Amino acid sequence: MRETVRRHLGKVVAGTGIAVAGTALMVGITLPGTAGADDSAGGPGTAGAAGRTPPGRSPDGSAGQAVEPGVVAEAPPEGERGLGRDPLTDDEIERVAGIALNQRLIRSSEDVEGERGPQRLGIDLAEPEADEVDAADAPRRADVTFYDYRDDTLVTRTVNLDTGKVERTLTRRGVQPPLSRAEDAEAAEILLADPLSAGLKADYEDATGRELTSADQLAVTSMVYGSVPGAQPAALDKCGEHRCARLFPKVVNGPWIDARHLVIDLSARKVARLDR
Repeated sequence: MRETVRRHLGKVVAGTGIAVAGTALMVGITLPGTAGADDSAGGPGTAGAAGRTPPGRSPDGSAGQAVEPGVVAEAPPEGERGLGRDPLTDDEIERVAGIALNQRLIRSSEDVEGERGPQRLGIDLAEPEADEVDAADAPRRADVTFYDYRDDTLVTRTVNLDTGKVERTLTRRGVQPPLSRAEDAEAAEILLADPLSAGLKADYEDATGRELTSADQLAVTSMVYGSVPGAQPAALDKCGEHRCARLFPKVVNGPWIDARHLVIDLSARKVARLDR
């Protein structure tokens, strides 16, 4: 009979959130829909259930004019190009993604699944140059960020939206920005394929009555894990140089499951357990 009290893996988390102690870092995750849920209790500055005015009535209890339903205005049409410091439009994002990802970069790099081409992390409006800060006609630029899993490098290419050319390429090692959704999904698949996921699977089945066989059954958030000498198993010593993740899985439309003591090394495609 499985002993659930002293499980090292996957205790289902009850309550409104999960506090995660990382390397000198505390991450708070609050379940949706819990904030302000206890407004019915009444208290200083609040109205309890007895003090509420029923819909369609005035505060004195008499029938009043019914509240009109809210109307959501449609967003104005988005142009092909933004102006000044406007956010990048969908057309601009699609255009710079194609410009930044040239054939040379595709051939020389790998994504999180080991396929040819780097893993795209994000596209953001670039900051203006120092001598362009007050210029009304400063060119718009976009920073396109990739992670190359072949040699664990972060690649940022800056594209000039006016000329359509890559102005500079910055390559860095040991820099680990937040993971993309594609990386979260792949980390979950790597975890589920590893024997260390046994407790996670058991608690998923306890919570739902169903077997956990695919990452699609989980809603996953993540944080990047960086190693500290002597603070983790030797298998995780390269985290920081490698791209590593701690996952916070949640049953879709259900409770959180505690898997914070498991770290997935996406570069090595391995899972290790942190000492508690």
